[in-house]
Amino acid sequence: MNHDNCVPRKGWEVPFQAAPREVPALRRIMRLHLTYWGLLGVLEDAQLCVTELATNVVKHVGLGAPAVLAVCMNGTKLHLEVQDPHADAVPTLDCAGTHDERGRGLALVDAMSERWGVRRTSAGKATWCELATTLTSPNGHVQDQRVSRADGLLSSYDAHVARFTGAGVAPLDQAAKGAASLIVDLLCWTQAHGLDPELLLEEAQESFEVASLGRHRCSLGVT
Repeated sequence: MNHDNCVPRKGWEVPFQAAPREVPALRRIMRLHLTYWGLLGVLEDAQLCVTELATNVVKHVGLGAPAVLAVCMNGTKLHLEVQDPHADAVPTLDCAGTHDERGRGLALVDAMSERWGVRRTSAGKATWCELATTLTSPNGHVQDQRVSRADGLLSSYDAHVARFTGAGVAPLDQAAKGAASLIVDLLCWTQAHGLDPELLLEEAQESFEVASLGRHRCSLGVT
């Protein structure tokens, strides 16, 4: 399997109006896309950064201002930015005191991200940040020992089946633990590739029940 191009991650953007009620929706959108991209490891930090960047527009640009959330990959880093039409309202990183309620937004973004900044656009400005991932390529999957084991199994599965003779089988309890570990690895592999583990389990369960029913009918001599 080509691990460098197994999870295509095309950049996307969504327009919104600056308002507190929009923030939960932006967080949900981030969850959906990062789950699809197999990047759950940075999901919470990404949601927090989007929350602070969007809230910053509400506070310093104004309610109802048109804005855009844009997300893409910059190499192996997750790049996200919030664009607004006010180039002069440039956010700054303030040193908030212990009891200050203001000035903490960008401090959180600074803490969560590898780097952040502000750039001018033709329509205003964009406040952006980048989060590190465990990817080795923009369209690869996250580095996880369980995912790698499952990849190795899947790539050589047919060969293993062809060579299997039943000789030297481990005790049943040990084999059962190995089977459980394999299922966990496969679910991790599924999630890392932006797929739905619960859907995979449902499909596997349905296939298992169909296969079990077929074996039962054969044992009864039913055709």
